[in-house]
Amino acid sequence: MSIRLETEKREANTLAPYATLSCRSTGRAWPEPECEVRTAFQRDRDRIIHSKAFRRLKDKTQVFGTPSGDHYRTRLTHSLEVSQIARTVARALRLNEDLTEAIALGHDLGHTPFGHAGERALDAEVPGGFRHAEQSLRVVDLLEQGRPGRRGLNLTAEVRDGIAAHGSEGSPRTPEGRLVRLSDRIAYINHDIDDAIRDGILRPEDLPPAAVRVLGGSHGERIHTMVADVIQASRDGEIRMSDVVDRACQELREFLFERVYLRPEAAEEEARAQTVIVALYRMYCEHPERLAAETGQQTGEPSWRAACDHVAGMTDRYAMATFRRHFLPRPDECGRP
Repeated sequence: MSIRLETEKREANTLAPYATLSCRSTGRAWPEPECEVRTAFQRDRDRIIHSKAFRRLKDKTQVFGTPSGDHYRTRLTHSLEVSQIARTVARALRLNEDLTEAIALGHDLGHTPFGHAGERALDAEVPGGFRHAEQSLRVVDLLEQGRPGRRGLNLTAEVRDGIAAHGSEGSPRTPEGRLVRLSDRIAYINHDIDDAIRDGILRPEDLPPAAVRVLGGSHGERIHTMVADVIQASRDGEIRMSDVVDRACQELREFLFERVYLRPEAAEEEARAQTVIVALYRMYCEHPERLAAETGQQTGEPSWRAACDHVAGMTDRYAMATFRRHFLPRPDECGRP
């Protein structure tokens, strides 16, 4: 018996009745020989981790785009925190940890530079709008290079569903996908508070007292309360929080919007991000030859689609460098006063 078959047998014997078994995956877009060592979901996780899009997350903004310290979250560390929270709950509920991890690590692959400011900028420009969950699916289906001669990573239907449904009104089909979506909420509420305190925007005593009484006063206490609550409330397989903890989380989320996300300084940062994103997107739409020259590729896509894919895939640093190269004069081009 191969190691993969042993793992699949162990899953069938130990996971909860409502968990998603690797051996029952509905498969990939095109068939592949099974790995002798890894299950289908383990292979998906590995493909995501080794993708270029995953590596670029380290230089994409989470909330604080130009922090003065080394300890602020990026889109990469956010994905890792979501994965850690989701795997802790998955293990406690006897869900499929490998599927959970693959969805968590892939859920933000399509996010723009400059966080949600970049997303909103593209949403206002791109025909039909822009949603990062849909772009994440496009990344794994088309934009990443898989096997020679094939586009995309050819992930399983269950991982693709978890990625696609992450930011939509619909619900993921698997409990693992639903868990990742809830874990994303737990992660960003807590780490955005932590980063805002580090940046001097908030003080611990500013947090809503009612939410603090329910969830705890420290970063670790709040995460522990939320995670333990999800485990306790979801033992029947329906992934959720209790009403009390859910209301406290919602109160913190609304507080973050008021005091952090929508503060005047954030509006200024958003305006700067929008200037860069819109300028680059429109330039590549109007001059597709520049995009082809920079990437060395002819995608065959409409110019707006190729421009969107390229700009959304940029890191903050690369977007700024490209903007400067195309739109800001060099010192030697400036006239003397």
